[in-house]
Amino acid sequence: MSDSTSAAVALALLQKYDRPGPRYTSYPTAVEFTEDYTETDYRERLAEADKAGDEPLSLYLHLPFCEERCSFCGCHVVITKKREVSARFLDYLHREIDMLAERLPNRRRLSQYHWGGGTPTYQNPKEMEALHRKVTEHFRIDPDAEVAIEVDPRVTTFEQVDLLKDLGFNRISMGVQDFTPEVQAAITRNQTEHETRKLYEYCKKVGLESTNIDLIYGLPLQNPKTFRDNLNVILDLRPDRLAVYSYAYVPWIKANQKSIDTDTLPTPEVKLELFCIAREMLLAGGYVQIGMDHFALPDDELALAMEKHTLHRNFMGYTVKMGSDMLGLGVSAIGDVRGSFAQNMKKLSTYYRALDEGKFPVERGYTLDDDDKIRRVVIMQLMCNFHLDYREVEERFGIEFGKYFAAELEELGATDGPVDHGFLEIQPDHLEVRDTGRLFVRNIAMVFDRYLRARQGDKPIFSRTV
Repeated sequence: MSDSTSAAVALALLQKYDRPGPRYTSYPTAVEFTEDYTETDYRERLAEADKAGDEPLSLYLHLPFCEERCSFCGCHVVITKKREVSARFLDYLHREIDMLAERLPNRRRLSQYHWGGGTPTYQNPKEMEALHRKVTEHFRIDPDAEVAIEVDPRVTTFEQVDLLKDLGFNRISMGVQDFTPEVQAAITRNQTEHETRKLYEYCKKVGLESTNIDLIYGLPLQNPKTFRDNLNVILDLRPDRLAVYSYAYVPWIKANQKSIDTDTLPTPEVKLELFCIAREMLLAGGYVQIGMDHFALPDDELALAMEKHTLHRNFMGYTVKMGSDMLGLGVSAIGDVRGSFAQNMKKLSTYYRALDEGKFPVERGYTLDDDDKIRRVVIMQLMCNFHLDYREVEERFGIEFGKYFAAELEELGATDGPVDHGFLEIQPDHLEVRDTGRLFVRNIAMVFDRYLRARQGDKPIFSRTV
């Protein structure tokens, strides 16, 4: 690690900044969602969204099925080897797509389209093709749209890759997490370097536009030496993009994580060292850091957008193609429509019941107020671009930034605060997150989170920031 990075991760700073905090996939975060937001509210927002005419949309489909559960997993998944269970779900998902299209007669253009899970390639090629055809029966995908899918190299076949290419998918994200056999055994995910490399090379061979590999740091039994070995493999593969996620250990939310032996988890000091190793090696290998945990080659559109401070982020990740509204379909999926979040039911039975009754399967949501909308822009600019232009916020919302956020700016600039530690530069017209501050950007964003202040002293909700 460089001297500046070493100073930033000194024990005193870890003790100060390593605390529970959001990843800010959204603001307000999902813990603020409430059942007071109903299916009727969602219908009203869809009607509003339809008035936007030909503005592009983002569309996310959540396919929750996996054959086996990884003990580290924090996603909403359904574990079954019974294919008839997923076949029934797909029938209902088709119905939800039909219902959605009916409510958006004038809004059918997609600039971003993503399948996540679970394991979307759990579905066989015939089911995958039928689902995509159902989407394109109603929606028009822009020629330059981001069309992405998450895959598990252990179950994804060349036939499925060929199909994805034929259907127009141009981005594929592969879960790896860690190649070290001892770590894989500890998280019950056995995946060889050979099978990952074989699938990766085939994706390149057929001409998929972009490949992404996901790693996780902070997993059981990880150490600096083996993590460097993993990164050497990744650098040899040279994916277009790479995500290096902090392991979110939240057993109070995800019961499957209770099987993990906490004595095998890296200490906070070691965990941050793992990320610093990844950052050092990837930057030296020619990658650019994107947001808090992604890296991309310099000519990738994410890197180019961040350089111009135009990078965006939603529930599907960092993007330059985000629509003004995002639609989430399938169990647990979250939509972001006309200033409100809507999350679908998580149980298959209640999801089916709602659709049988002709209702959208909305379980809870949240409608943003004016203050939420301002803070959302501020937090997302910091998280995406490490830069915040006061004037843009002032012009967009008709506020005086220095007065509106006087308390927050004072906290950021206080002695023994982010500025004092070299994390942040506060200028008369902008904020700039410095190199070491990128390691703690969640903590910087948390200063602007009014809900987090109200929750101080509550039981843990979020994973730790380091």
